[in-house]
Amino acid sequence: MQPTFSSSRILLPVRPWFIVFSLLAALVLNFLPTSAWPWVPDWVALVLVFWSIREPRRVGMGAGFLLGVAMDVADVSLLGQHALAYVLASYGAAYLSRRILWFPLLQQALHVLPLLLLIQLVQFGVRVMPGASLPGLDYFIGPLVGVCLWWPLTFILLLPQYQPVSRDANRPI
Repeated sequence: MQPTFSSSRILLPVRPWFIVFSLLAALVLNFLPTSAWPWVPDWVALVLVFWSIREPRRVGMGAGFLLGVAMDVADVSLLGQHALAYVLASYGAAYLSRRILWFPLLQQALHVLPLLLLIQLVQFGVRVMPGASLPGLDYFIGPLVGVCLWWPLTFILLLPQYQPVSRDANRPI
């Protein structure tokens, strides 16, 4: 399933519209009222980290900043809270992308966990500085759930790249 250094599977290049569509779908999932529940992951962070690892030249800190500002406005939170966290996470994901892609999915998820925890810690720090109340430990359950969803998310987001451009019975891949 997952193309790694030991697989012979070649993926098609990702289409830019699919990246934009997946990021907007994640943004819509974050706009749902269920996103305030502690066991629901930050979908934008998860998809942003995925594309920053897979396509670091197409999705980077600029996309993280724009999505972060959109989340700040939608969440009615301190302006720049999500933006700073997403920019730092997309930078870290792009910096570690070559390393992370060498590992199987379970180990990739373990590399993604510190990035998702970084997002939560930055948002926690920015929220607490002005004097907001401290959230409980369930605030940090979302990144753990996001790591558990890394395998299905990878499968879903890579699915369009597995399709050949034209179906041919003589084509081996």
